[in-house]
Amino acid sequence: MTIVSSNLVPTTAPRDASGSATLDESKSVLSTLNDDGSRRWIHPRPSPGRFLSARRWVAYGLIALFVALPLIHVDGRPLVLLDIVYRRFYLFGSTFYPTDTLLLGLMLLGVFITIFWLTALLGRVWCGWGCPQTVYMEFVYRPIERFFQGTPGRAGKGWLQTSGAGKVLKYPVYAAISLALAHTFLAYFVGWERLQHWVFGSPLEHSAGFIVVMLVTAGMMFDFAYFREQVCLVACPYGRMQSVLLDRQSMIIRYDERRGEPRGKKVAKASPAADATSAPGDISLPIAQAAKDRGDCIDCHMCVVTCPTGIDIRNGLQMECIGCAQCIDACDTVMDKIGRPRGLIRYATEATMRGEKFRLWRPRTVLYPVVLGVIATAFVLVLAGTGIADITVLRGQGRPFAVTPEGEVENNVRVKIVNRLPEPATYTLGLDGPAGARLATEKASVHVGPGEMVTTPAQIFVPAGAVKDGKAGVFITITGPDGFAKRVPFGFLGPVAGVQTPAQPPATAPGDGAAGGAE
Repeated sequence: MTIVSSNLVPTTAPRDASGSATLDESKSVLSTLNDDGSRRWIHPRPSPGRFLSARRWVAYGLIALFVALPLIHVDGRPLVLLDIVYRRFYLFGSTFYPTDTLLLGLMLLGVFITIFWLTALLGRVWCGWGCPQTVYMEFVYRPIERFFQGTPGRAGKGWLQTSGAGKVLKYPVYAAISLALAHTFLAYFVGWERLQHWVFGSPLEHSAGFIVVMLVTAGMMFDFAYFREQVCLVACPYGRMQSVLLDRQSMIIRYDERRGEPRGKKVAKASPAADATSAPGDISLPIAQAAKDRGDCIDCHMCVVTCPTGIDIRNGLQMECIGCAQCIDACDTVMDKIGRPRGLIRYATEATMRGEKFRLWRPRTVLYPVVLGVIATAFVLVLAGTGIADITVLRGQGRPFAVTPEGEVENNVRVKIVNRLPEPATYTLGLDGPAGARLATEKASVHVGPGEMVTTPAQIFVPAGAVKDGKAGVFITITGPDGFAKRVPFGFLGPVAGVQTPAQPPATAPGDGAAGGAE
């Protein structure tokens, strides 16, 4: 799979009605740069067609989904909420905590493998159909720009366009849209209810949220009003990964060189009668023969004018191509007008374009689903083993142990309980250890709210005679609703035989500080 590093587009070539440069093979630079290093602004002309209509439905569906997800609740909890402050993550009915790093890691890995798999099958379908950069740029911000400044290449401009006021008035609309999207983005982290309170309250009451909204709004304004297609060409690494993600059997947008070349304008053939009566030296026969020898591409440059990244798809697969299929719609329209069959530019594989057989099953299209299956299985197994509560036992801060005047060895512990249930639950602490061992807590039963985490201090007392070589086998037991029971080992420490340890006052009060411990 050969990928052109950049499209070659002229800087001194003539401009079309939209102000975009047309192709001149004599001199060319990068698609968004002029030969003097200045930026070449791209204003693509939309090309109506079946792919644009389909992408529009997909785009507006994704936008509606983005707005709706924070509003949907399941069992009283948001369908999606990334609560960083309270370290709780609600995703599609499941609750994840910082202790679920393995689950979150498996989920992210699965997302990346899925994108790699789709790329191997369908090329950059994500970029052209589902990427937020493309969705909002092509179906929100550029339509607004065309409303205020007119559609490139089309007549009938109104007062906004002729007076130049549209160039200024579009920016307040950009800002309003960006502000609304920034608030929706914040709802994913604070919840819709809290966001509503913040919107109608003073910014001083929630300065951090206010700053986040302002920064996100400014970032969107910079992106969609200025940086635009440069995100795909410069910032996003996905295009540069095509060389390793694609192969000759990947479905991409291709120009059929065998059918389209040589390019040139079409001229009418001479009639047979005219051919028979043509005088010597009549140039109609060479013209007719030249028209016959030309390909279907009439070199109209519509595929270039409509491209949102300013490339010429006829130069082959390029890093800048986002797979939006606008060149297909534009070319199909031209083919309809000149009476040629559609598909000069189409979705195809490099292999089929060269007359080879398409192969769906190949190493990468088999390996990716296998890896996804392994990840999904591991995710389900880990999730099934989480239970209704997470229990963590930590050692208290201070001296590892103390010997009481009564001859007992004391260790301080902290027990963290995370309730995964959607309703409050009560958990009871207990001790399983040598004869005479006991657990002292302020409350033997701990009440934990839905999705909350409670840390309770405790003290473990073990008779000195039960401590062997400085250790004793101790388990903390936790029981809860629905038959929940967990037995957590704790590395109980004590004096080593032969080492004289005087009686000491009790160790530091449990719960002081945080120290590493056994789980």
